[in-house]
Amino acid sequence: MGPLDLLLHLLNFIAPALFTGTALALYARYVLRSKSAKLSVQAQAAINSIAGVAVLVAGLWYFGRDGKMATYAALVVACALSQWLAGRHWR
Repeated sequence: MGPLDLLLHLLNFIAPALFTGTALALYARYVLRSKSAKLSVQAQAAINSIAGVAVLVAGLWYFGRDGKMATYAALVVACALSQWLAGRHWR
């Protein structure tokens, strides 16, 4: 496996966490009308995405393979929890 293949594999591994974290930050900003949050949308998306990547790595370690539905369910829960904590504690 060359360096380009490795990069593509890593990007495809973290893509669900990046999409979920960014979509959740945008959803919280525009649907819940939380304009008083001190964190920007980019900061919220970064926090959500980092939490999501951590869950994906933990799922890969625990199950021994990528793409288990339990890992994706934990990804959604972790992103929602980090978004809730960001909105609750940094107002």
